[in-house]
Amino acid sequence: MVLALDDKWVWDSWYVEEGGLWHCFFLQAPKSLGDPELRHWHVSHGHATSRDLRSWTQLGTCFGPAEGSAWDDYTTWTGSVVQGDDGTWHLFYTGTSRADNGKHQKLGHAVSQDLHTWQRVGDGLILDRDERYEDYCPERWHDRAFRDPWVMPDPDGSGWLLYFTARDPNADNTLEAGAIGFATSPDLYSWSLQDPVFSGGFGELEVPQVFERNGHWYCLFSTWDRFCSERAEAIIGKPATGTHYLIADGPRGPWRIAPGPMLDAADPGRRYAARIIDHEGQMKLMGFLMRNRQTGVFAGTIDDPVVVMATPDNHLVLAGTALEEGTDG
Repeated sequence: MVLALDDKWVWDSWYVEEGGLWHCFFLQAPKSLGDPELRHWHVSHGHATSRDLRSWTQLGTCFGPAEGSAWDDYTTWTGSVVQGDDGTWHLFYTGTSRADNGKHQKLGHAVSQDLHTWQRVGDGLILDRDERYEDYCPERWHDRAFRDPWVMPDPDGSGWLLYFTARDPNADNTLEAGAIGFATSPDLYSWSLQDPVFSGGFGELEVPQVFERNGHWYCLFSTWDRFCSERAEAIIGKPATGTHYLIADGPRGPWRIAPGPMLDAADPGRRYAARIIDHEGQMKLMGFLMRNRQTGVFAGTIDDPVVVMATPDNHLVLAGTALEEGTDG
């Protein structure tokens, strides 16, 4: 069964495992709003657990916008969770403020000992943009993209790497402005903003997730068909809405768009903001359903996992597709 709530819409999600128990953190908003497009501005983080990624125990709300005037008093959006060397859990998240009407996205940090009760580190703010990343420019975009942090240990050292959704201020074509931002830290607390590790091909590359499989590196991302440039279309074929990926020989790149059809996309969109999880020796894709299959309206649920396979040439495909033969799960 899908991960669903009777009284709330559910969308972007991220996952962490402890002792065989999977913790799912997700964005949620009350269905009493009526219009699902309003959900982004009435958001909090929900928390659920599962051992099989199908049957979920709901634990309720675990994080939300700051009380009082703050840089993240309007929204707390998508993030990721990792465990530090001392056993402390770290949540990295996107925040916006009411003071600028939610247009200026920034990145925040909170910690927990039990994966449910989170406390901001100071005021929470860890990263804001500099001149290497596009500022709010309403003539080009409706917001300033600086969101969706994905944090992981640095495989080449003792520190940590952070990837996020951003835009390139030097791109003349807005459909080439989408970028994967990058930052580094020695300890999960102090962060240094770096140059983007990728830009081009799309207007937005949302919810990035970087991981390694069989010595090859992948950067998962989601995008809409209308944000696909002609250059990307020449690489992936007909644009659609959903999830695709970049490929590289190492976590710092250089990254390039994987050729061929998008990994998990449809017209109209089916799943979005997907993550790949290593579970029972398989890669499994989990994302939220964009539309109810019967009614066509926004579903607001997280779909059951779908197995992802690696082809002999190290591309990713969904199990059951024509390209699956000879793949390694």
